[in-house]
Order: sequence, then structure tokens, then C-alpha cells
Amino acid sequence: MSDYMFMLESHLSQSQNFVISEIQRMMDKLQINVFLTGGALRDMLAGLPVRDLNFTIEGSPFKLVKALEKDAGISILKSDEVRKSYEIVFPNGVLAEISMARTEKYSKPGTKPRVAPATIHEDLCGRDFTINCLAISMATGSRGLLLDPTNGLSDFSFRELRTASTHTLLDDPSRVLKLVTLQARLGFQFDERTKNQYRKAREEKLEKLISSESLHREIVKIGEEYNPLPILETLEKEGLLELYFPGFSGTKLNAVGFGKLLKFRGMVPFGTQLKEDRFSLFLHTITEKWTPKEKLAFIKNCKLSKREVDGWKGLEAKSKSLQNTLKSAKLQKPSLIYFTLVDAPAELIFVLLSKSPLRIVQDRIKNYLQKYLPAAMEVAEEEFLREGGNLATPKGLLIRKKLIAAKLDARPRKAPTADPAYNHQAAV
Repeated sequence: MSDYMFMLESHLSQSQNFVISEIQRMMDKLQINVFLTGGALRDMLAGLPVRDLNFTIEGSPFKLVKALEKDAGISILKSDEVRKSYEIVFPNGVLAEISMARTEKYSKPGTKPRVAPATIHEDLCGRDFTINCLAISMATGSRGLLLDPTNGLSDFSFRELRTASTHTLLDDPSRVLKLVTLQARLGFQFDERTKNQYRKAREEKLEKLISSESLHREIVKIGEEYNPLPILETLEKEGLLELYFPGFSGTKLNAVGFGKLLKFRGMVPFGTQLKEDRFSLFLHTITEKWTPKEKLAFIKNCKLSKREVDGWKGLEAKSKSLQNTLKSAKLQKPSLIYFTLVDAPAELIFVLLSKSPLRIVQDRIKNYLQKYLPAAMEVAEEEFLREGGNLATPKGLLIRKKLIAAKLDARPRKAPTADPAYNHQAAV
């Protein structure tokens, strides 16, 4: 295994590594080569958690997608027939994209490109920024081979953002928004050529040509961030947030709300992966200071789907329902509080931490995060296996549940009382 493959696997979650193995199993079966491209490698080399799994194949990916649908149980969320691209979700919840290697030629800024099939090398050279022009081969014979035709690897050493060509921002104005977002997220600076291109693009007001679809794509990515506030503040400084609605600045960013959210996320024990709809929580937090008119303009300008709007606006009602459960006098044992919250979406827990006026609800959530979750994680694997545990079976899940309950509800042992006679002799 190459160093890059080892580095990648160490940055991926268990669920993401499973997806990688499923892709490799299927490509071996179909005797095709697949490349992991773009965002995953950028995040890995920048030392960030990997969010995007983007796979590229020379030729149509349709056969691979259909094979994954049949054998791996994936669902197709969205497809782009022009770019031959498929957004998919695996049964374990991991999102991925599988696309055809392609070139895109633009007749003028903001227009739809002419798309043509290409080699992986041509595809990478035609991307936006050099740190995104990277790929790893997943084929058995060349597994882990890094492709870097634009020398993007060196930009991580210099901590620079560099456009892949002189017409990168001119071709697709949404890259102006993406460039500033990457700068805030990575803490990199523009190289001199990119700085000049950015200045020219802003002078020509190319950002006015950014489509609603592109605004939507970028705000979703920002909303998935662990701490989105620095990105929002950088976009505000550059005057780009106003693309979403006029006056999107200052208190409209709700810095206090995002500060609380960051604090709550920091309370989650290391190694715990809570189920969290980050984008819905992001929308709930950022719109706290908005007027109804501003909310409607935002929904329209970035074409939020009904599912996204419902997820955001439904948080209040759902969190109140969880609050009613948590304040119940029936939840006397730590295990009952634990099992009430362990399956609750994290966004509801964080909303209650921020908004609930009930002290008992606040205390029970804090105990869950700071005491019960760490204790449950300490249930020894050896003990679980000794009891005949197998998480793949209902019996195994029940055994683990009983072990966790016993640990959480056990009374703390009293410190042994010292023998007075011993103490007297010791003192003598």
C-alpha cells in the first residue's frame, strides 16, 4: 500500500472506508479503473476531516452505478446526464459522487459549458484550483498512485491557492465564491496570478453571474462545516454574502449563535459520531435574526428544496417534543436518559442546549454528553464478546444495551473506611 493510500484511510471514518472497499470490490468485478479525485485528497493533505468522496472514471459511470445499486444497495439522489455524473448514498449514510472524466469549454462567463469525454489527465488539468486537480488510482496494479498534473501538491507546502488556468474564474464565476470559501476554510493565501485574476473578476462584477444552483451548492458546503462562522465572516468582508439577499451582514450572521453551537459540539466526547443534520441546524442558527422577507429571499435566491426548508423549519417543533420527553419524571436512571438521547438527532440536542428554559433538560443533556456517553464507550469489547455479543444480531444489540445500562446505573463504590486502630498505631 502506498503512503498516500495509508494516509487517506487514516483520515476516513469507518463508514467511508467501507465505501472505498465497496467501490474497489465492484471495479475489480467489472474490470475497470476508478480514481478518487478532488475534495477528499485536498482535505486529507490539509489535515482536515474528509467530507466529499468523489470518484471519476474514464468513460460512462452508468454501468458501475447500476452494479452498486444492485449489489451494494446504493440509492441515486441526483444525476446529470450532460456531465454523466451521479450523486449517490450508501446504506450506511455516506454520500458520494461518481462522474465521467470530462472537459468543459465555456463560450462566455456564466453560460453552460460544452462537455466532452476525456482522459483522467485532461479532466484534472481542466479543474478549478490546483489543490483540487489531484487523483489517486484505485486499481489493483496502481493502487495509491497519485496523479498531480498541475503540481498542486506543492501548494500545500506554500499554503497557497492557485488557479489551474488563466481563465478559471472567467469560465465559471461561481469559482469566485468557491475561492474565497477555500481561503477561509484552509487559511491559504492567493498566489500572485490568482490574486490578479480575482481582482479583475471583481472589477468586472462577475459574481453577479453566479447562478442560483451555484449559490445553493456553496451554502450547503458552508453549512456542513464544523465551524462555519469564519467562512461567513470572510465572505461578508468580500461583499459576497449579499448575493443571497441584500443586507446579509453584521448581526444577520448570528455570531453569538454559532459561538454557542461550537461550544456544544466541543462537548461531544472524542471518537463519538452523533447523527447530525448540520445544514438544517446551520439554517436554523443563521436565520435567527432574519425577517420573514429575508428568509423568503434567501430560499428563492439559492433555490432551497422543500425537504431542506422543512428540515430547517421543523427543528423547533421536534426539539420541543424531545424536551417534553426529557423533562419526564420517569427518567430517573442514567440509562433511561442515555437511551432516550443516544438515538436523538444531534441537531435537536444542540437546539435544546441553546434554547430550552428547563434546568432539568439542560442538566440531563450535559450529563449525557459529559458522563453517560464516555461511560458507555468504556464497555469493554472483551466483556461484550464474552457475553456472546454480535452487533449484527438483535441478541447482540440487546446484550450490549444491558451491559451499558448496568454500567451507567451501578452505584458508585464507597471509599473503604480506615481502621481507627491501624491509624492509631501508624501515628504512634
